[in-house]
Amino acid sequence: MAKKGKNTAAAKRQYDKSSSYGPGDAVEIVRSMAFAKFDESVDVVFSLGIDARKADQLVRGTVSLPNGTGKEVRVAAFVGGELLAEAEEAGADIVGGKELAEEISGGRALDFDIAIAAPDMMPHVGKLGSILGPRGLMPNPKSGTVTKDVGKAVKEFKAGKVEYRNDRYGNVHVPIGKVSFESEQLLGNLTALADEIIRARPAAAKGRFVRKVTVSSTMGPGVNVDTGELEDAVKALR
Repeated sequence: MAKKGKNTAAAKRQYDKSSSYGPGDAVEIVRSMAFAKFDESVDVVFSLGIDARKADQLVRGTVSLPNGTGKEVRVAAFVGGELLAEAEEAGADIVGGKELAEEISGGRALDFDIAIAAPDMMPHVGKLGSILGPRGLMPNPKSGTVTKDVGKAVKEFKAGKVEYRNDRYGNVHVPIGKVSFESEQLLGNLTALADEIIRARPAAAKGRFVRKVTVSSTMGPGVNVDTGELEDAVKALR
């Protein structure tokens, strides 16, 4: 424990927490300050200029990270009929229809990260709102997790597609990879995510939309990203 504390203190001296860095430099700093014995996740937080209390200012959607997240994603597919085989072939870890919903209602462990449902399964899945909702697992058309094209959705989420949504404070928190990634991979994911979030700006949002962006590893301190440079990177991507 003492060694970890010393490493963290040394890491914090390597950068100025009051400064903002270009997106490439920011991910480099985060990687250099990761001292945990496990492969830490790299996360980004966007602080947005929205009023999260208003339904017309909510920010929610999905984005396919070009380099994945480095995490094995377990997908549950609520399907029936011909879609059972399609979901299994696409790589879904848990597949079932009404009976799967009943098992979860009865206390089955939620041993999956993403839930995808065919539209005709929603009457059954909808009854699980109090179970799936608080854990962010309720399928939703806006996030692409209620769809007739179940096989495609399963493949996309297994390959690195992630869902994002703002919290009640107007922040969007998304993992963009692991510290074992190359800096270029993390930068690619960060830029793709920023592009998606900027495109998702609600029409009702006023003033500056992206107010602050912070990148950090699981155990490391946050590094501020220069929002102007990040927006320039997004423009270059387009």
